[in-house]
Amino acid sequence: MDTKIASLSRNDLLKALLIDFAALAFILVTPSLAHLFSLPVYMLEPMRLMMILSLAHSTKKNSYLLALALPLFSFLVSGHPEPVKMMIITAELVLNVYLFYMLAARVRNIFLSGFLSILLSKTFSYLAYLVFFSMAFVRDEAGTMFLVIQLLTSLIFSGYLFAIFKAKKT
Repeated sequence: MDTKIASLSRNDLLKALLIDFAALAFILVTPSLAHLFSLPVYMLEPMRLMMILSLAHSTKKNSYLLALALPLFSFLVSGHPEPVKMMIITAELVLNVYLFYMLAARVRNIFLSGFLSILLSKTFSYLAYLVFFSMAFVRDEAGTMFLVIQLLTSLIFSGYLFAIFKAKKT
């Protein structure tokens, strides 16, 4: 383990730790923000937002770590999401990270890789909800307003990845 940590530069390790700490802190306060402002903050996908920040500013391993840890952390501190939904969200986020890196290597278009990885992992998630819950659950989860917000956040997240990766190249 020391070898792997030593292979990261001090700057990269610091960035990863800051992103991880910010992600955990953000997930910790998200339920409070939702109650305080009476807003459905979950529609903005706080876990995916933190994972996207990790994809843009940290390492692949750290992105996988966050994809695995954030749903479990949320469950442990707030009791939400329920265990089955937590496992689906975990699988969705891990799939998102995998698809992003796989598509980025093959397609070589960061915006498209980001957008398709979100879309495909979301599709997986809703198919899993259908299998484990019901069509009524999927319909409740995927109302028109929610789908519009999902499309907008997916475009924004993909645009952010594109901008950051483009800036890294120059």
